[in-house]
Amino acid sequence: MSKRIFNKEQIKSLLRNPNISHCSEKSISYKKDFKILAIKEWRKGLPAQEIFRQAGFNTNIIGKKTPKECLFRWRKIYNERGKAGLENDGRGKSKSGGRPKIKWKNDQDKIKYLETEVAYLKAENDFLVALRKKR
Repeated sequence: MSKRIFNKEQIKSLLRNPNISHCSEKSISYKKDFKILAIKEWRKGLPAQEIFRQAGFNTNIIGKKTPKECLFRWRKIYNERGKAGLENDGRGKSKSGGRPKIKWKNDQDKIKYLETEVAYLKAENDFLVALRKKR
């Protein structure tokens, strides 16, 4: 993830570009049509920075590496999931990422699981206390 932070003026400037759907202090969301066009132009051999410059982006604001990084990511998504995959490029709300949600069949199963977890954590704490005493 980039460490750049956009100020209010930069955000206003970026939002004037018709290829941007959203912009915050830390991120830019590009329109699907621009992503597809950029991939097609890149496949023709046009450099990533040139594609972004022609689309009206200032690489001093968005970052010099951003065009190439975006195109690598978009091309991968396009190859895996097609045009529909570029609507939401998969960042942020991943179905496979993060801690899995536990769905309980009933309250008894939930209570049993939580009691087991409490017992495990108590045993872990006892182990750590014993380990600290040995020192």
